[in-house]
Amino acid sequence: MSVAAYRELAPAWRLRALREGDLDAVMAIEKRAYPFPWTRGIFRDCLAAGYPALLALEDDRPAGYGVMSIAADEAHLLNLCTAPERQSRGLGRHLLRALLRTARDRGAQRIFLEVRPSNPQAIALYHSEGFNEIGRRPRYYPAVQGREDAIVMAMELVAGDVEKMPPL
Repeated sequence: MSVAAYRELAPAWRLRALREGDLDAVMAIEKRAYPFPWTRGIFRDCLAAGYPALLALEDDRPAGYGVMSIAADEAHLLNLCTAPERQSRGLGRHLLRALLRTARDRGAQRIFLEVRPSNPQAIALYHSEGFNEIGRRPRYYPAVQGREDAIVMAMELVAGDVEKMPPL
């Protein structure tokens, strides 16, 4: 397929800074996407702290978002979500790459994240983008029956290149 043909078929994605006025739309996506969603207060606290946060718009409608923290030379991906009806079309990867660029641009040398073992699509995305599993956090997430571990993943951020972080 030619580049021109792909552009005609590709969704019209646009990224911009997430704002408090977006939280109704974000909460609607969050509640559809997760059995244990973040609260509005968590999002509000992240915005108040100045964490980098992006809203993805598809044809000018909220379709996903991402939030991360950056301290010293480390970034932590806190939440990356695509609306369930818009998953598996590349939007999560698009958001992730934009957040990785932001982390690099702000001096982060590495980025960490946690992901549920029960989310193989997210794990596959992170592996394909260069993240490596470095550990587990036992009983980290709430689950329908008790708690679920978190897989801890990390990636070294190198200007112009991305290298997998070696396991601990």
